[in-house]
Amino acid sequence: MGGNASGMPVRPGQVIFYLHFRGGSLPLVEKTQIMDADTMRRSLIRMAHEIVEKNKGVKGLVLIGIRRRGVPLAERLAQFIQEIEGKAVPVGILDITLYRDDLTTLSYQPQVQQTEIPFDVTNKVVVLVDDVLYTGRTVRAAMDAVIDLGRPRSIQLAVLVDRGHRELPIRADYVGKNVPTSRKEVIAVMAQEIDGEDKVLIKEKPD
Repeated sequence: MGGNASGMPVRPGQVIFYLHFRGGSLPLVEKTQIMDADTMRRSLIRMAHEIVEKNKGVKGLVLIGIRRRGVPLAERLAQFIQEIEGKAVPVGILDITLYRDDLTTLSYQPQVQQTEIPFDVTNKVVVLVDDVLYTGRTVRAAMDAVIDLGRPRSIQLAVLVDRGHRELPIRADYVGKNVPTSRKEVIAVMAQEIDGEDKVLIKEKPD
């Protein structure tokens, strides 16, 4: 049994990742893969159909991806919806680092990037898109940000993975996969547009 830079024992074949946070980093071990590229694609296609069905079409529908990996997921959902309905759906980008109440925990030096929502959200059906739903705090912040921009007819939520452990009364309208987790585990969504491949992993802190 070998070791790594942190001095932790590593079993042969183990892959060590590092979760970076203010003041240091936490080593994480890949535990299992719960979605591959095909599973992600099928889940997003199903979610696209559900969005169209629930809203009886795409009139007044807009998607807003939460940066980072919520953005490519929103763009893919928009593409699938267009294939279903034959109509384009506007996609915006919301950078939640501007609004989160735990800004200092995001990284050592949080970077504020420009939010890109090139349409009026007033009287629209806004579907927020994120990769993982956890405590609900990110979604609450995103809802506050959208309401700051106008008064939508409704706000809905689409997530690729719901891992539980909610701290606020927030529920996703569209879910790719429900995955029960422990609090020491981390769900890592990888997207082709950002990471060069599509898959979802469960990682955890080694014992």
